[in-house]
Amino acid sequence: MTQTLEELSFEELVQQVRACTICAEALPYGPRPVVQLSPESRILVVGQAPGRRVHETGLPFNDPSGDRLRQWMGITRETFYDDQKLAILPMGFCYPGTGKSGDLPPRPECAPAWRNALLQRLPNVALTLVIGQYAHGWHLSGAKRSVTENVQNWRQYWPDVLPMPHPSPRNNLWLRRNPWFEQEVIPKLKGRVTSLLESEMDF
Repeated sequence: MTQTLEELSFEELVQQVRACTICAEALPYGPRPVVQLSPESRILVVGQAPGRRVHETGLPFNDPSGDRLRQWMGITRETFYDDQKLAILPMGFCYPGTGKSGDLPPRPECAPAWRNALLQRLPNVALTLVIGQYAHGWHLSGAKRSVTENVQNWRQYWPDVLPMPHPSPRNNLWLRRNPWFEQEVIPKLKGRVTSLLESEMDF
């Protein structure tokens, strides 16, 4: 008899995720789910989907977007890739390929298949960084129509959740047009991250 996802151990569930092929036929470079998580993770990073470089290396946010995200959070690569501290679960676990204006959206099969079961296994997460429109749509109650509106309303979700723009270099224009984000929000983010990581030994 087949076990439900809820009946699997944490290790068995993650193993199934890493072996997932449900949308293989739609992936131009084949499936390679890229996730990072542990039951002890204190911070959850929710992005869109892996890019080409992440697909090739198997390391989430191993690109200029990741460099900026780590700078925003005020942490090192070593801390970022410590699954005891950070879980990383994009809305789509595999690289979807490239379209006319950049990477394609995350595959729609992924989140319904795995997301709830994985989130339930992260009981110690105290801050979720929700990055970009697809993550906003899934994770934010009462999400607005645009990423900008959601980010402007960040206080509505703080301190447990933070809606964010994507840290991609493609968003440099947005950041120039919205300097308040890096002036007002990023110092709050750095402080919250530092506080959570310093207190993790208490949990």
